Amino acid sequence: MLIRLARQSLWNRRGTALMTLLSLVISIALLLGIDHLRLEAKRSFTSTVSGTDLIVGARSGQLNLLLYSVFRLGNATNNISWQHYQQIKQHPQVKWSIPLALGDSHRGFRVIGTTDDYFRFFRYGQQQQLEFASGQAFADVYQTVLGAAVADKLGYQLGEQIILSHGVGAVSFSQHKDQPFTVVGILAPTGTPVDQSVHVSLAGIEAIHRGWQGGAPAFGKQPKLSDTELAALQPKVITGFMLGLKSKVATFALQRQINEFKAEPLTAILPGAALAELWQMLSMVENLLLLVTLLVLIAALIGMMTTLLAAMKERQREMAILRAVGARPWQLFWLIELEVLCLTLLSIAGALATLTAALWLAQPLLSSQYGLVISIWPWHAHTGTLLAALTGISLVLGAIPSYLTYRQSVAQGLVVRL
Repeated sequence: MLIRLARQSLWNRRGTALMTLLSLVISIALLLGIDHLRLEAKRSFTSTVSGTDLIVGARSGQLNLLLYSVFRLGNATNNISWQHYQQIKQHPQVKWSIPLALGDSHRGFRVIGTTDDYFRFFRYGQQQQLEFASGQAFADVYQTVLGAAVADKLGYQLGEQIILSHGVGAVSFSQHKDQPFTVVGILAPTGTPVDQSVHVSLAGIEAIHRGWQGGAPAFGKQPKLSDTELAALQPKVITGFMLGLKSKVATFALQRQINEFKAEPLTAILPGAALAELWQMLSMVENLLLLVTLLVLIAALIGMMTTLLAAMKERQREMAILRAVGARPWQLFWLIELEVLCLTLLSIAGALATLTAALWLAQPLLSSQYGLVISIWPWHAHTGTLLAALTGISLVLGAIPSYLTYRQSVAQGLVVRL
């Protein structure tokens, strides 16, 4: 009976109720959306690289090394000698290694010079291996494998030729136009910076920079090399490399040995520790966003309470009539609380539907532009507790106008005010 009465009461005041409902839907959707994106971004962030025990680069801070080697952000402070890389690679505890040569780009996307070991040993997420959506790994000097976002955004297909540019800017005045690369493979989406990368062989990087000095091409044409000579090209330097070890126990010992490497100043970092430090630096912004959202939600709940209080003056006669026909004070109290509960539950349902639709629409953009693959269902282990607490707060705030209705006498509502 009370539920039916509460529903009809809200319908009679549907204009005011709808405005209250909209404000709550927006506030709850904002709260759940920020919480969902925060958790999904952290999951995607921490799963960018997995299974790699050490990342090695020139002497620098661990965050800088992590950013340019994994996230393709920033630049290395220096390069690493190929000879010293080979020396560390042959360490008894090293199971596999992935060399990385950075510094070139293609239409704003970073170019990664590496070997076919990159496709064999690189892991992301829950130890997931890179897979090809089409094509295969490069087998020739002038062949390239594109990340999913690169191929999608630029509309490339297998067999097309692309021109690499020197430097990492979106616009470059130094292009390797005389040495185009053919697309032979396109990787499946990973939700990591791999999607935003163009992969070529180390021999390809060496070939396009043959004769360069001080970051600029040499004057005059370089003699053309045969296919055999091109395939035999080896880099003099690389930007960094990733290591997988035979035993996790040896990780710290090898890290110390690399950091104390006397032939060249190097830095070896633990990817997991560096990712945790970077996320901790970003947590302040994350917490600030949550705080602002909570304040918006509290303001919406207070607005709902204020609307109910204002409506109580208009509903004094209605409540008095209900009392006159036999309704008890506690029944009026629960009538108002049921109205608040209905508004809150409808707001939660509307917020979940709105947020799911928004995430479904935004998912392709987030994947292609930011390399962030997120779930469209914004529900986590703590979401039920959060919404239960939200419902409880709304009922507590709704108890104020409910209590005033409870205290109201029949005579107060039936008195005609002039």
